[in-house]
Amino acid sequence: MSAPVFLAEPGALGGMGVGSVYVLDGDEGRHAAVVQRRRPGERVDVVDGAGVRLRARVTAVDPAGVHLAVLEAVDEPPAWPTLTLAQALAKGDRDELAIEAATELGVDAVLPWQADRSVVVWRGDRAAKSRMRWIGTVRAATKQARRSRVPVVEPAVDSAGLVARVGAVVRAGGLAVVLHEEAEQPLATLPLPDDGQQVEVLLAVGPEGGITPDELAALTAAGAHTARLGPWVLRTSTAGPVALAVLATRLGRWG
Repeated sequence: MSAPVFLAEPGALGGMGVGSVYVLDGDEGRHAAVVQRRRPGERVDVVDGAGVRLRARVTAVDPAGVHLAVLEAVDEPPAWPTLTLAQALAKGDRDELAIEAATELGVDAVLPWQADRSVVVWRGDRAAKSRMRWIGTVRAATKQARRSRVPVVEPAVDSAGLVARVGAVVRAGGLAVVLHEEAEQPLATLPLPDDGQQVEVLLAVGPEGGITPDELAALTAAGAHTARLGPWVLRTSTAGPVALAVLATRLGRWG
């Protein structure tokens, strides 16, 4: 079984190497000591969310935190091309289910999309609170998946903002894809950037009511391709993760 992962802040693990002692404190330390009841001799990993991973062994547990002997320090480079999920806001917890699974499947960034047919609306204080909830969701999913990098949760955009983002991705040599049930091109055969090419693949998933004709026209005019997953129509909470699994496989991430 792989070692459990605990999160430090970016930069907090700098200078750590074999033989160093790291004290896991704060909320993560309490979770390790009190909730998980980690004991001396057990293996754990600590990651900084930006690619640094300490492979360590518990040497002591006390009120100051969990003391760890560093066995190895690894700097895990980002995967290219990067994968971004533009997830339309959805009612209930369907959008959060989507980004949770997307994180476990290797997404690099998530972009909350206030689509024209989104029932949920992020405005004012609610926008900030909702984004913080998404950040908490991807952090928890990062730990579950034993990843060293926490996906970025970008500020929400409306449809005009997503169109602008698509244009920027395409101009930079990347690929933007809108999942749509009426698309002729299967995602499984859509030409992709080469594995290792330092560009972005942006995947847009609409809300429960679907993407409006005007949104689709604007996104494709900005350079986005439309693609379908298969013969059935998937929920907004399912479509993004399934598409990311297809892309990750095709890009060799799961090779």
